[in-house]
Amino acid sequence: MPDRPARTGGAGRDHRSAFERFVEIAQGVVSRPAFFVLTAALIVGWAVSLPLWKDLKSAELALHTVSSIVSMLLLALLENAGRRSDEAAHEKLNTIAEALGALMDSRAADDPDLHDHATRLREAVGLEERH
Repeated sequence: MPDRPARTGGAGRDHRSAFERFVEIAQGVVSRPAFFVLTAALIVGWAVSLPLWKDLKSAELALHTVSSIVSMLLLALLENAGRRSDEAAHEKLNTIAEALGALMDSRAADDPDLHDHATRLREAVGLEERH
């Protein structure tokens, strides 16, 4: 199951695309020990089936083709999941920095240095580009 909560609207609907939901499910599946055991079992099954192949080159070609296709698909899915995770982390940090800057501005009357620190905080995280 997914580790992150789904983005939902007011009616509790999930606003992610079907691809995003698929990526999240795939990430959850491939990151579990059972997936590793399954892939190891497939390799063992391939090795046990070697006597059934007419020649070793055909058996190797089959293994390499299947593993290449699966590797490319998993790479694309997991890179997408990683990118979305990074974006979510950056959004959270930006929200925290924005709230901290607002708090510092509200207290600037008591300490004039806080306004300068809040400005530097916003510049450091690029908050001025978001508004």
